Amino acid sequence: MTCTAKSNTDRIRELNDAFRRTFVGGAVMITAGVEAMPLDHRRALLQKVRSFEAFGEDNDPHGEHDFGAVDEAGERYFWKLDYYDRTMESGSPDPADPSITTRVLTIMRADEY
Repeated sequence: MTCTAKSNTDRIRELNDAFRRTFVGGAVMITAGVEAMPLDHRRALLQKVRSFEAFGEDNDPHGEHDFGAVDEAGERYFWKLDYYDRTMESGSPDPADPSITTRVLTIMRADEY
């Protein structure tokens, strides 16, 4: 890995962590299964996504902190970060550059994946 690739990965990870922890700077989408949860369970799920730190080789092979799985109320949920251009019409040409990237965090039941 080159220095540039490493620094891009580090920057993407920092941006992903900041967005996931605050839900500020992108769009948060929830699926019908998450919307149908009782409000207190949904709040607990969102807090688990925000505080998620269990990254490892299996769920973070590229070191970008863009995927995780958590349990809430006996169900398994996934969250996934994707990178779009500012028009939201195609992928971002450079996810390390927030001026041209819109981050989208999708939270879903595992069976909705």
